[in-house]
Amino acid sequence: MNVLSIALMVLFVIIAVLLILLVLIQNEEGDSLGGIFAGGSGSAFGSRSGNVLTRTTTILGTLFLVLSLGLALLNRSPGTSGVEAEALRLNTETSGSWLDAELNPPANPAPEEAIIAPPVLDPVPEDESAGAAE
Repeated sequence: MNVLSIALMVLFVIIAVLLILLVLIQNEEGDSLGGIFAGGSGSAFGSRSGNVLTRTTTILGTLFLVLSLGLALLNRSPGTSGVEAEALRLNTETSGSWLDAELNPPANPAPEEAIIAPPVLDPVPEDESAGAAE
């Protein structure tokens, strides 16, 4: 990874942590949609605290998405083949799919192996079994 990629990753982690903390700090009964019916509430940041937190959350969320796309572009594989070309290459390497095998069975299938029955044990003679029971 180059220096730009590492710097963006550090910034990405910081923004992710700040975004989590901001979402946890926000009050459910604040000046959001629920605050319309419940009325306003006083807070340490004044009456516009919901707007400040909401705006900051929006900015951090946008930065989070932009940085994630930027990191994805910077850290992609150097080959220009892409996912589709790699999938086609893997598909041609294999013999075929299970559906092809089901729809087009081989002309001379291998004979099934004979099922070998378990050996039958000789029954115990009744003379010995009667004497042992008594």
